[in-house]
Amino acid sequence: MLHIPSTVKVVDVSARDGLQSFHRWVDTDTKIQMVDRLSEAGFSVIEVTNFARPAVIPYLKDAEEVMARIRRKPGVTYRAQAPNPRGAERAVESKADEILGLITASEAYNLKNQNMNHEQGIEAAIKTFNIADRAHTPFVMAIGMAYFCPYEGVIADERVLGIVDRLYNAGIRRYYYAGSLGMEDPRHVNRLIRKTLDKFPKAEVGFHAHNLAGTGTANIVAALDAGVSFVEGSVCGIGGGIATPTTMGSVGNLPTEDIVHLLNEMSIDTGLDTETVLDAAKDIARLLDITPLSYLSQCGTRRQISMTAAANAREHPV
Repeated sequence: MLHIPSTVKVVDVSARDGLQSFHRWVDTDTKIQMVDRLSEAGFSVIEVTNFARPAVIPYLKDAEEVMARIRRKPGVTYRAQAPNPRGAERAVESKADEILGLITASEAYNLKNQNMNHEQGIEAAIKTFNIADRAHTPFVMAIGMAYFCPYEGVIADERVLGIVDRLYNAGIRRYYYAGSLGMEDPRHVNRLIRKTLDKFPKAEVGFHAHNLAGTGTANIVAALDAGVSFVEGSVCGIGGGIATPTTMGSVGNLPTEDIVHLLNEMSIDTGLDTETVLDAAKDIARLLDITPLSYLSQCGTRRQISMTAAANAREHPV
């Protein structure tokens, strides 16, 4: 029988992971409106930006200004990614409520994405954590390509656990595993998280889902069954890996509104209202001039479908 938790936190990463690989520059005012709209929708954790070098992530070169100008809602954690120690210093200076570190379990991808081998990446992650820790800023460690990499294939559990072991011994207790490509399978997702929590019982683990092969929601259920406490998506399904083969097509994140819908229909307390999140997704789609990629934006909620059915019945009685 599946283990279904009573509560799960849903994190939206669209303002960072979505916009850093967007098809065009999004101006600073629009970024701020986007974050503020997510705050209004009730998200308790919003990933705002990335303090990478502007030459590497030019679409987020306005990180400091965005962090300075967003309307910070009490009780909301405004997270920033810091892929290296200098990024962590900038994030602390910008008063990020939480800092996200990064390494990928695929060394080939880590070299492409951060220009570091695993040893260098682990050392940088520990230095990044130490900067956050000295500033008393909560820290989460993202482990990308935790399951499958287009350059290396299936990633062995032992490799991921070995990376976590080094980071855990340095004091890092909070992690998320990213299904960075969307080619992961539920059994693998479940197994790795279970092994992690068995080996590191004081760790907290989350799951970041992509949906290239259509397995994103199944992988989330598998992650929930294994014991994750938070899941991550990107509103409207925007964003994805920036160092993946260009012929692959979309490798976008699983739309946050679909995640919220799934969890709420499973009677899991997300603290979010499905229709409120859907309205926010539609507003953000208009801001960005895009079509949302979510199923929910196309079909609507159960209540909305039932209302349409009732209206049809009145107009066309049998």
